[in-house]
Amino acid sequence: MKNLTYDVYGIGNALVDMEFRVMPEFLIKNKIDKGHMTLVPLEKQDELLMMLNGSFTKKASGGSAANTLVAVSQLGGKSFYSCKIASDETGNFFHKDLELCGVQSNCVEEAHHGVTGKCLVMVTPDAERTMTTYLGISGDFGVKELSYDHLISSKYYYIEGYLATSETAMEAALLGKKWAIENNVKTSLTLSDPAIVEHFYAQLHKLVGVDGIDLLFCNEKEAFKFCKTDSIEVAKEELKKYAKTFVITLGARGALVYDGTDFVEVKGHETTAIDSNGAGDMFAGAFLYGITNGYSYEASAKMANRLAAQVVSQFGPRLVCEEPKKILAELL
Repeated sequence: MKNLTYDVYGIGNALVDMEFRVMPEFLIKNKIDKGHMTLVPLEKQDELLMMLNGSFTKKASGGSAANTLVAVSQLGGKSFYSCKIASDETGNFFHKDLELCGVQSNCVEEAHHGVTGKCLVMVTPDAERTMTTYLGISGDFGVKELSYDHLISSKYYYIEGYLATSETAMEAALLGKKWAIENNVKTSLTLSDPAIVEHFYAQLHKLVGVDGIDLLFCNEKEAFKFCKTDSIEVAKEELKKYAKTFVITLGARGALVYDGTDFVEVKGHETTAIDSNGAGDMFAGAFLYGITNGYSYEASAKMANRLAAQVVSQFGPRLVCEEPKKILAELL
């Protein structure tokens, strides 16, 4: 029997999030699609930064999969992240932040010339987050950034759906999936964003492939777009064709969990929403921690709902390092 060092090995974009409070009019004026992630060139990112001067609230290393692996580690699990950063101030900030959160990574292996990716997270008064992302060097993430030894030493291989936007990242994600299947590592995928599902539909279906996915994460809007329906009843049956197990998050209403045999509806945790950025990432991280550490699917979803609710009650995509463990202790 092989030695399993990590609960989750993940791949995704390495981004530093910069959060801003904005009014909906700002998004309309700048033709930014509210509630979605939009890829932009560096010039556009810089232009928006100048206009947003004065509304800055928080800076944190981010990227969807990175946030998820941080949650795994904060709860006491072990995670490894493969990504791509540049040897610039932003890249150093990202790497140190991962280390502080207990996530091992490939960041120390080599320094790349270029610019580390940044994400402007604009939060409107309704707590919805809208993002514009300049991928920078992360847009060149590819097979060279994968670590075979770390991947095959993990219980789960986790793919960030945002990688569907890049040909080199798609190549890496598919190779990683091949390695996972060959070495009995379970596969997991998050659909990441409704706009990603809409515009990169074929790529996401290619990631799922004929082998399917062991565990799929999506929210209700993503499920509808992926299954081409507006019915939750249709979507939940359709997703069985693609994933052995899955979770459809429903915001304040909780989550719908399929454990491979039965559906379980888990109620949301009551909270006052301030910023929805990072809620889905936290949910996925807490859920993955749960199922890789002896919790049932239902118990894992309840824990994930509680922690996601805590994330949306504050600004920023993550909780402080010890907070998740304290909340977990309260739930036990």
